[in-house]
Amino acid sequence: MTRILIVEDEIIVAMFMEDVLAEFGYEVAGVVSHLDEAMKRAQDYDLAVLDVHLNGRDVFDFADKLTAQEIPFIFATGYGMRGIPERHRGCPVLQKPFQPADLKRALEMLVVVALKGGASPSDIDQASGQTIST
Repeated sequence: MTRILIVEDEIIVAMFMEDVLAEFGYEVAGVVSHLDEAMKRAQDYDLAVLDVHLNGRDVFDFADKLTAQEIPFIFATGYGMRGIPERHRGCPVLQKPFQPADLKRALEMLVVVALKGGASPSDIDQASGQTIST
């Protein structure tokens, strides 16, 4: 079963994602709400969903770490692509608020990437540089 790390500082959003992920058959490896916690987290997950702003700090250092470790991830943000720095513009972005079907579609694309053996998130043809929304 695919294990997903949720990096989100709003508890209601994190709980929503946990429920949706369980409904879709994914296992939640954990929820972290602070950048320092994410950076120290053991790699016990296959994919990650990253809120761009965690308690006033950007998540991009953690995204850099995931990229270096070849762990696919999605940015989840209300800012869309304009809130993503150039170095991560090829990564998929899930526009908040999103519907469960949007999250499911984005994760299915990431699972394909993971099965390819550690391709980068930018290898997702349909999501590359695109905002995923309804």
